[in-house]
Amino acid sequence: MAVELLIQGALSGLAIAAPVGPINVLCIRRTLVDGFGLGLASGLGAAVADTLFGAIAAFGVASVMTFLVRWEGVLCLLGGVVLVLLGCRGLRSAPPAYEGRVSGVGFFGAFASTFGMTIANPMTVLSFLAVFAAIGIGATEYGAAMMLVLGLFLGSASWWLGLSGVVSAIRHALSERTLVWIHRGASVAILAFGVWALGRSAQILWV
Repeated sequence: MAVELLIQGALSGLAIAAPVGPINVLCIRRTLVDGFGLGLASGLGAAVADTLFGAIAAFGVASVMTFLVRWEGVLCLLGGVVLVLLGCRGLRSAPPAYEGRVSGVGFFGAFASTFGMTIANPMTVLSFLAVFAAIGIGATEYGAAMMLVLGLFLGSASWWLGLSGVVSAIRHALSERTLVWIHRGASVAILAFGVWALGRSAQILWV
């Protein structure tokens, strides 16, 4: 039973981490520019945030869920502003790797930025609620909840490990021109996600 729950949690973590979104794009861009380490650190920031959300959902912390839903508009606004700034910054500069230096984000900065961006999306906790409800885990089943939370961290972390590893393996096989266009495309995508988040916050706060 414990192994089954661990596998279910891992599959849930993969399902939530894998869809293309701003974190995936940012992880790819940082791996291309700064290498495997910073790309993985970016992904792990999201994985830890996913795990936190999963724990909130699994253990039925209703007060925290209520707080997140209540302040969804503000959180979306903050996340949108960060994404827009990141996108604009990427568009205004050439990839640092081609200037003979790295971006200077640092491992902690890479981790903290994606952790904060994921926390700013309260819809993630609703995704975990839906997953755990489908599995049939109640808030009082602490042993089962712990196995699920552990599994979802392993599943999410494995996605970021694989993504960073694949991008890092192919980055040296790509031409400088190709990498420049990938960098610009990723920046546009991040900017678009930011604009969407700002629109979402406006809809929640003022409509």
